[in-house]
Formats: sequence, structure tokens, C-alpha cells
Amino acid sequence: MERMIGKWSFIIGVLLAIIAGIVPQLQTATVAWVFVILGLIIGLLNIAEKETTEFLVAAIALMTVGAAGLATVKYVGSYIQVILTNIIVIVAPAALIVALKAVYSIGQLGEGKAPAMDILGSKKKKR
Repeated sequence: MERMIGKWSFIIGVLLAIIAGIVPQLQTATVAWVFVILGLIIGLLNIAEKETTEFLVAAIALMTVGAAGLATVKYVGSYIQVILTNIIVIVAPAALIVALKAVYSIGQLGEGKAPAMDILGSKKKKR
């Protein structure tokens, strides 16, 4: 059930990001807060521990592309830039939650938990 809530949060967020990118009247602080809340829900409910690395890499890629200045593309660039910025506003809080969960999981290593996974996904060696 939780994964379905996270899945629908993502779908609704992306659709709303596209619509808000096309309709200037929807580019408001209230809609931005909706994006943040959806991102938090996604980070809490939708990203499993085994998906952490892939999600965080994808989040970094999105943020990098968002900084590329796509607004300079004629005719559609400004729309693409706003849509991408909206999606980043969803992904950034999700990435924050996922990263914090990963740090917490890694911190559990010293408390008798199973070995944490390193950033490349291989098990850490015991010394």
C-alpha cells in the first residue's frame, strides 16, 4: 500500500510539474509546496533501500541537467526549463530523505546490524 501511495505521488507530481510548466498561473509558491510534499512522500514511501544508489544518481543527473540552461533552446526551451525545475523541486526533497535514510543505515553498522552497502553497492569487507 505504501509503495502505491509513493508511486501515485510520483505520477501526480510529474503530471502537475508538466502542467504547471505550461500554464504560468500555476507557477506559484503553493504549487511549489505541493511539489515538496510529494517529494517527501516519494522519499519516505517509494524508494527501497536497494534502489538508493540508482535514485540518488538519477537525482544528481536531473539537477545537473537543470543547471544546463535549457531555456536558451528556441521556442520550447523556457517551457522545458520550468518543467525540469518543477521536477527537481519534487526530486530534491525525495533525495534528501533517501540520502538521510542511507546515512542512518550506514550508521547502524556499529550496532550489530548487517554490513552496510558502500556507494557502489558491494558489501564492505570485515577487517
